[in-house]
Amino acid sequence: MPQLTTLELAKEHFKFSAGHFTIFSATDRENLHGHNWQVGVEITAEVGDNGLTFDYAVAKRQAEAYCAGLNERFLLPGRSPYLRIEETETGITAIFGDERLPFLRRDVLVLPLRNVTVEELSGWLLGRFCEDLAARTELAIHAITVKVYSGPGQCATSCWQRP
Repeated sequence: MPQLTTLELAKEHFKFSAGHFTIFSATDRENLHGHNWQVGVEITAEVGDNGLTFDYAVAKRQAEAYCAGLNERFLLPGRSPYLRIEETETGITAIFGDERLPFLRRDVLVLPLRNVTVEELSGWLLGRFCEDLAARTELAIHAITVKVYSGPGQCATSCWQRP
């Protein structure tokens, strides 16, 4: 049976500053606001004959790239049942009930999420890590856990485990 070790990567620069609003129902949402989101990842993998799991700089580069792609953007949920999104060449308008919230296209990122929450972001980022890392069988990864913090002491965790 191989020796398994869990690597915890929670670097200070695994963060992004982004705006959003949480949608609670068809008639209730938060006001626009932002967070300094923080991301952490744990990877459980087999320890090889050389005494290490794999070059986890690969995972660090992935986390950095994911955060950079979200940084200084306003995040909108593209799969919300309560929000319609209209796109033009220069702008994006979020429509919530009778409210129209216009944004410049360059400032917005529409994500494949139902809501922009720590729960949804951690699951989405986990999916990206799984696509980029878990599919690489030579890394012998058994599990990945992603945490997304919207502030100190407030996070959601999503996990994947090899069947």
